[in-house]
Amino acid sequence: MSTTSDPVAVPRPRRLVIVGGVAGGMSAAARARRLDERAEIVVLEQSEHVSFANCGLPYGLSGEIEQRADLLLHTPGSLHAALALDVRTGSRVTAIDRAARTVHVTTATGGYELGYDALLLAPGAVAVRPPVDGLDHPAVHALRTVPDLDALTARIAALPVGGPRRAVVGGAGFIGLEAVEALVARGLEVALVELADHVLPPLDPELTPLLADELRAHGVGLHLGVSATAITGAADEAALVSLSDGTRLPAEVVVVNVGVRPASDLARDAGLDLGARGAIRVDADQRTSDPSIWAVGDAVEVVRAVTGDRGPVPLAGPANRQGRRAADAMLGRRTTPQAPVLGTAIVRVFGLTAAVTGASRSTLRRAGLAHETVRVHAGHHAGYFPGAEQVHVVASFAPDGRLLGAQAVGREGVDKRIDVLATALRAGMGADDLAELELAYAPPYGSAKDPVNMLGFVAQNALDGTMPQWQPDDADDVLAGSLVLDVRTRAEHDRGHLDGALHVPHTELRDRLQEVRAAAGGRPVAVHCASGVRSHIATRVLLQAGFDARNLSGGWISLDLARPDLTRARGRALDGALV
Repeated sequence: MSTTSDPVAVPRPRRLVIVGGVAGGMSAAARARRLDERAEIVVLEQSEHVSFANCGLPYGLSGEIEQRADLLLHTPGSLHAALALDVRTGSRVTAIDRAARTVHVTTATGGYELGYDALLLAPGAVAVRPPVDGLDHPAVHALRTVPDLDALTARIAALPVGGPRRAVVGGAGFIGLEAVEALVARGLEVALVELADHVLPPLDPELTPLLADELRAHGVGLHLGVSATAITGAADEAALVSLSDGTRLPAEVVVVNVGVRPASDLARDAGLDLGARGAIRVDADQRTSDPSIWAVGDAVEVVRAVTGDRGPVPLAGPANRQGRRAADAMLGRRTTPQAPVLGTAIVRVFGLTAAVTGASRSTLRRAGLAHETVRVHAGHHAGYFPGAEQVHVVASFAPDGRLLGAQAVGREGVDKRIDVLATALRAGMGADDLAELELAYAPPYGSAKDPVNMLGFVAQNALDGTMPQWQPDDADDVLAGSLVLDVRTRAEHDRGHLDGALHVPHTELRDRLQEVRAAAGGRPVAVHCASGVRSHIATRVLLQAGFDARNLSGGWISLDLARPDLTRARGRALDGALV
């Protein structure tokens, strides 16, 4: 922790002006009031809703959150009654006079100047408007605000009974996937368009086939590696969405969620320092380049954990903590400085959950950071207890064992594991620490060796040389120069196997070493089973018998996800035994 000046010695601001509400701004306003009953706290919000659950909007659209009012957390009246805050909705700040310490406020009836002793900017982010002709068609909507939700709900409700109910969603990120699920729940036929070659771009490609299969299973059409080029059609007709590959998708509803950018124009015009990506540059206490102005939320620049690069990370959790920190700093209190942001995030995709924390493998490669990646496909609770579901976890570690990032997909238990791994990342833990974590265990809840412990065990073995690995990404090179040894059962082998692989079940390996030696002919041996457990045993046998052997990280399941062109077994990954 750090300490600003002694709170008794620092004159407390008479007036705190906060530009923007929702997560960061309202968190700061509430914290400031709890700290100081004497301060005048004014919140200026350009919309009519100063405090709403923006992360809950897709679930309001689906109907899971039945009452719209449940999304409206506070009103100006409730905030005044509870916290004595002066909340002014419909009030847009158009300029900052730093020398005079005033902001210019524009309302429906005019404008005025408002002075401040301390100013907090929480303008959030604005939706990226893609370069697509026809975005003004009445079928086109966003899903970021309560008015967006209202307009989208009204559009769906107005569709003729018995008529076509088709939707196109542009962008397969977190919000896009939530919108897809909501629209399917409302009975629409949905097509999903994504410029990347896989859904949920923050997730490394090897796990995304699980999500793609789940989307298709719920009737969602996937158009990957393409973009929308135009939206045409008369205002009173369905839209026609043209894609870059020539496909044309008719739709009564189009939802565009291709990303956001920091709403930093006000700060830029005031001469405050911005980062390379347009976000407001702040110090560890949220202070901008002007000592009287702080900033929080989606508009600010943060340091990303692991890589150390800077940029915006639009997540509600960091925004809330930043608001609290800024209030402490503005009032001269002790603060908890901003830690590097992990970017921990999670999304439900029908029956699956996907989650990420820290740096992805793609990010590590771009940053040139050395790493070892391990994979675990383990049950979310004890395999002998009914209902065990596989949790597919991919984690990367530095050569010294430090955890760098993790991703997980599964039907149960993903949130529990990603939260443990995010905590481990924040604490600077490594493979040894994960192996020794003492986590709650009873058969309905977990295993004596939790998937998180298993990650630690596998990483220890890979990093200290006990278990040399080969990666699904390296399959072409490995297969060209190695003997592939398949140690699964005969039934598994017969359902699908690599061309030219030698099949020796792991239970027979010790008696057939000479057969393996003859087949290898001095080449390395690339071993695999279904998930990497039995092939671990086999690889240890081979290494101690003098072979140059490596174990496939994640086994056939991971290879099938990453390289279905090799396995020709797309869709089998979730059907394997928990081994």
